Amino acid sequence: MCETVVIGAGVVGLAVARGLAMAGKEVIILESEKTFGSQTSSRNSSVIHAGIYYTKGSLKAQCCVQGKDALYTYLQQQNIAYRQCGKLIVATTKEELTILDAIATKAQLNGVNDLKRLSSEDVRHLEPEVHSVGGLFSPSTGIVDSHGYMMALLGDVELHGGAIAYGTKVISGQQQANGNMILEVLHGDSQQISHLESQKVINATGLVGLSMTQRLVGNNVIQSKSLEHFGQFYAKGNYFSLSSGTSPFSHLVYPVPVPGGLGVHATIDLGGQVRFGPDVEWVDKHDDYTVNVRRADDFYAEIRKYYPNLRNDALTADYSGIRPKLTPQGVAASDFVLWDGKDHGAPSLLSCLGIESPGLTSSLAIAERVVAWSTK
Repeated sequence: MCETVVIGAGVVGLAVARGLAMAGKEVIILESEKTFGSQTSSRNSSVIHAGIYYTKGSLKAQCCVQGKDALYTYLQQQNIAYRQCGKLIVATTKEELTILDAIATKAQLNGVNDLKRLSSEDVRHLEPEVHSVGGLFSPSTGIVDSHGYMMALLGDVELHGGAIAYGTKVISGQQQANGNMILEVLHGDSQQISHLESQKVINATGLVGLSMTQRLVGNNVIQSKSLEHFGQFYAKGNYFSLSSGTSPFSHLVYPVPVPGGLGVHATIDLGGQVRFGPDVEWVDKHDDYTVNVRRADDFYAEIRKYYPNLRNDALTADYSGIRPKLTPQGVAASDFVLWDGKDHGAPSLLSCLGIESPGLTSSLAIAERVVAWSTK
């Protein structure tokens, strides 16, 4: 028997396992892939968000603001590469200026007090290549070596006695009368099935978080109203890189948000490479990471709204990521959900659902909440 099992070794699962191990819990991570962070956690913009887009009091707002501060501290302590480069959010039409007003209001309500309003001249001074009618500047936004961050989290897990099992897929769970859960586990290399009993189970499986919850709790809880108003949907984000030349930007550059995402923005990685994306492409599958090159024309059109000097044929298909959504296209995005099985007949289970952006930034704050749950 194990004291705590974490299912999933993405950035949230690793942060949760680290927090539990450092709290003195026996922890084992079960990961179906051959390495950690191979899905959503390694297929994003690697941006440290400030916490300016989210509804006051929401988990996204709370965890992003708290997580950002904790993450910067952790990166410094662990000597992990990052850059607090700041970002511009720009309006390219007068109509979009009201969206900037709304963003600024949300930021202040969330306790983000360093946001600065910019005129078009201010934007041009910071980024001469950017066209706008005005903007916002977020100095606390940054970029991070997300792989290095996840490596450090796993190192902390192992340093404090935790372990990870790769190629290990959880098939189902069965809640026991003694409060423990028995997991049915398939081992990839041998294709053998074994059973593991655990006092606590943390579901951090990202893209399949909802279906994993349903497999763990059984049919009697699937029908509960706590799950039936969620769905498992996928929004693919394609990225294109600037194929040649030096970076035209020294900061991250974002348009105003769009439904389902933050718009086709310009990010700079720690090596100076400029990438544009992600867009929002609703898909049915969660395992097809082929970049949809047919969307390049849309990229050129969206980017040229704020970067009019983008050359023809300057974009090269780079990579894609897929975001787990609990609501479908056309419906407002849901908050992060920490689904507590204690209220629904599965007292040993906590599921982290709908963890998309700003999940990386929020990871340490999410972990803090899970550790508190595990000690109740």
